[in-house]
Amino acid sequence: MRHEDRRVLFDFEIDFSNGGGLQGQDFRLDIDGEDISDRALADLLVNDLRLLMVGSVRILRKRIVREAHKRR
Repeated sequence: MRHEDRRVLFDFEIDFSNGGGLQGQDFRLDIDGEDISDRALADLLVNDLRLLMVGSVRILRKRIVREAHKRR
């Protein structure tokens, strides 16, 4: 199976340093490898969403799934 067939399914909360926040449930991102740390996942999420002024990121639940990449 190709590396792009591995995805992480997770919930998250993001607090912004200038106020406000963002939450996501059952969010999916492609990963390389069989696992990803919460810190690396937080960095990947912030970069993928192109977020600025991020204060903190909490990964609340995660699991690795195998499924085809849907973004084209």
